Amino acid sequence: MAELIVMTKKNFDDLKKELDYLVKVKRPEIIERIAEARSHGDLSENAEYDAAREEQRSNEGKIAEIEYKIKNADVREEVTDTSYVHLGSVVTVFDEDMDETQTYTITSVTEVDVMANKISVESPVGAALLKKKVGNRVTVKCPDGSDYTLKIISIR
Repeated sequence: MAELIVMTKKNFDDLKKELDYLVKVKRPEIIERIAEARSHGDLSENAEYDAAREEQRSNEGKIAEIEYKIKNADVREEVTDTSYVHLGSVVTVFDEDMDETQTYTITSVTEVDVMANKISVESPVGAALLKKKVGNRVTVKCPDGSDYTLKIISIR
């Protein structure tokens, strides 16, 4: 059985829009480029053809990935309650070991952006913070077996 992918309604709708674009707009464009490149003759030395075929493989892979996410979506209502951590919360934590403060946005796996501190509810930090309140200390279990503690400073 496939694992459910937790996401917001907005994220679900965004995935459907992206899928629609990839299937109805990008796929036909790529097919047209392949046909055009084929018309140039010898395919063994046709870089334009090879590039279009590679783009087609990439596009079809994205389509399959998005279809999988939509099929296995567990769409959750967006919660505005800031008394506890949930999907969509912006959480500021203090790491006592590192003596530093960090702010994370708790997202679905489809919205993760590590560079923007958007972490998944399924990540070690996200899972540890889920359903906790300001002032709580949480233990984060690392994949290497170690762990560390974070204190929740604020939730918005």
